[in-house]
Amino acid sequence: AVVSTQSTGETKGIENPNIVAPITAHPAFDKAAAYFKIHIIHVPVDPVTYAVNPADVARAVNSNTICIVGSAPQYPHGVMDDMVALNDIAVRKGVGFHVDACLGGFLIPFMEEAGYPLPLFDFRLSGVTAISVDTHKYGYTYKGSSVVLYRTVEMFFYQITSTSEWAGGIYASPTMAGSRPGGNIAVTWAAMMSFGRNGYVSATKEVIAGARYLIAGLEKIPGVEVMGNPQVSCVAWTSNTFNIYNMSSDLTAKGWNLAVLQFPAGIHIALTQRHMAPGVIDELLSDIRDSAALQMSRPHEKATGAAAMYGMAAQIPDRSIVDDIAKEFWKLYYSTNNNSNNSS
Repeated sequence: AVVSTQSTGETKGIENPNIVAPITAHPAFDKAAAYFKIHIIHVPVDPVTYAVNPADVARAVNSNTICIVGSAPQYPHGVMDDMVALNDIAVRKGVGFHVDACLGGFLIPFMEEAGYPLPLFDFRLSGVTAISVDTHKYGYTYKGSSVVLYRTVEMFFYQITSTSEWAGGIYASPTMAGSRPGGNIAVTWAAMMSFGRNGYVSATKEVIAGARYLIAGLEKIPGVEVMGNPQVSCVAWTSNTFNIYNMSSDLTAKGWNLAVLQFPAGIHIALTQRHMAPGVIDELLSDIRDSAALQMSRPHEKATGAAAMYGMAAQIPDRSIVDDIAKEFWKLYYSTNNNSNNSS
């Protein structure tokens, strides 16, 4: 999608393209920008709602902007960006508009039918040029399958490459991966046919009801604050009273596998049908309630273990140091050299 948008920008004479995206947009946009030498302009989100302020996006757009990004919803806090307002900006500024529905793409289309209507977010908005959807999330199929949708066939055309003078014959490919697993495609199709529209509506209704139930429960726990207004399946919470990373350690010790957030610190869960089994959310709320009571009794308790590590990493002012450490991890992970003293 980024390649196609970049090529569309080139037809307009843009040689130094940029993408305007909220800081909560998925890092895949940063990854694509690094690969294709595109500048990312990160726009902060509202500290209360955790949605991007459309006015800030409008101010960030310039003559080199090829597209703006909106999340439906964003992963950290489960918050939907204001797609209608972002669409108006894209139309007014004459730039592309990518809706990242990788997380919510198999939930938000069915929410109205499930009884949880949302504002428009798709091609019914005239400025939306591309939508990304992960079938391997709430499409309930295997990882490695995903979909990008384009408003026009011309945008898809820019994604295709062709080499006609290769000795091995004409080689044309519509995706970055030259060889793709047909088994995964077949399983994805089978899963979608098995669920059908009614199945996805039913699953959506169940998951969204569970998320709303969790949010209502969290709002009743002293010391705990829900982050923003989660509207889909992801819910995040924090605390202004105690170190939320200590709660993360408490919940991990009780068997919960939850993600932690930074800037600001928080805890995140992406609810699925597995969490909808009887008593699961109530058990989670009970454990959160117990942890909150414990941490409220010792609000200045120093973090230890993983909680201390997350807190320390978030406090490093030069983020390039954190980036270097993360890259070094992967370099060592894939290294075939057993000599630990050789860093080549």
